Amino acid sequence: MGSTAGGAGPASGAQTRLSPQMDEGGAAIVLGALPVAVYTTDAAGKITYYNEAAAGLWGVRPELGISEFTGAWRLFWPDGTPLPHNECPMAVALRERRPVKGIEVIAERPDGTRVLFAPSPVPLFNSEGVLTGAVNTLVDLSDRLQFEQATHRLVAVVESSDDAIIAKDLEGNITAWNAGAGRLFGYTAEEVTGKPITIIIPADRQAEEPAILARIRAGEHIDHYETVRQRKDGSLVDISLTVSPIKDHRGRVIGASKIARDISERKRAQERQLTLLREMSHRVKNLFALSSAVISLSASRARTPAELATSVQDRLRALARAHDLTLADIQQELAATSTTLTDLVTTVLAPYAEPDSRVMLAGPEVTVQGHAVTGLALVLHEFATNAAKYGALTRNRGRIAVTWLVENGSLLFVWAERGGPEILGPSQVKGFGTFMSDSTVKNQLAGNIERDWHRTGLVVTMRIPIDRLA
Repeated sequence: MGSTAGGAGPASGAQTRLSPQMDEGGAAIVLGALPVAVYTTDAAGKITYYNEAAAGLWGVRPELGISEFTGAWRLFWPDGTPLPHNECPMAVALRERRPVKGIEVIAERPDGTRVLFAPSPVPLFNSEGVLTGAVNTLVDLSDRLQFEQATHRLVAVVESSDDAIIAKDLEGNITAWNAGAGRLFGYTAEEVTGKPITIIIPADRQAEEPAILARIRAGEHIDHYETVRQRKDGSLVDISLTVSPIKDHRGRVIGASKIARDISERKRAQERQLTLLREMSHRVKNLFALSSAVISLSASRARTPAELATSVQDRLRALARAHDLTLADIQQELAATSTTLTDLVTTVLAPYAEPDSRVMLAGPEVTVQGHAVTGLALVLHEFATNAAKYGALTRNRGRIAVTWLVENGSLLFVWAERGGPEILGPSQVKGFGTFMSDSTVKNQLAGNIERDWHRTGLVVTMRIPIDRLA
């Protein structure tokens, strides 16, 4: 506790205590009306006057003629170090007989609250040069302190954000760049500060920036604008962009802040979901078509209703087993799934196999495991579906020859149809089934696939690295 402890009490009431000498010329009235804290001392540092603003800043009313140097309850330097009253700026000004400027001090009130202020003590001399006292003005800086603290918190939030946060001026030049922006786009703040924001905009989207700046100049806010930006290494990234105008103290727009969020994974998830929905729709349509084909095929050969029913049931059960193979990718046991290529082809084509061998298989034993089972089942199921809907299996005389061999570390697989409708040429529209088959062979199995549309029937050739089947 400082020297104000003896007799000083919490600030209360509206009566300012004045020393007799301060009444002259109405000086006390003028000082008392000032919004800035002001007080005076004699040459020994005893307080002789203080106004209401000073009492409010200190939170106490010092005793005139008794309290020394300052009316504050306690004093601290800005770093929290205690500041004794006899070392405060007023004490220094009196001791060294010079004004003290450019110092900031914290006053602690009796209730524990603290206020940052800037003192400006000035010693007073009479006409003979004798020190008679000093006057001190105290400028409350607590608003600035709160602003600085809020600013520091905001800076910490911006720097720790996972999102890219960027500021730019109205010319589109980058003025601020947080760590999240560095992680997302690959540039450091030093590399991009002062450069145009267009360095992260792909060439085909450069027109977006003038449109965004025009809206910002008009004071508009842009929410969740989905677009594409370019990283330092040239790769593209899908982002959701929020842009807000930055205004000065007069409300004038002087720049813009951007928050960019990486939505690449969300986009990929949406694409996977769309592909899955398309595949489900495709499979459902195929099942109806295949069921119709199975019934037609069975009816053409059945001699009695009972024989027709048995034939249809047997083929539908085989079709269900083949369909189960195409859903193996959702089973937890997928990694342990293992079969042979002969069994896989036989299972997929079972709904169409006839005693007179409409389907001919020939090839060595090749083991197929894991995800390759699913991939090949999908591809073979697509071949069989198309054959039953449009190809060799639509005619009683239609035949399919499935052959394969292993050479130079690759599986050479050939699907050849004969006896179906005459083929005039490849389809002008690439359906989802074709897309799925090609994608599976090329991407999952790292192979290639070719189709030859002979007038006598379709021939599909696949070459797949043998190690991809394991």
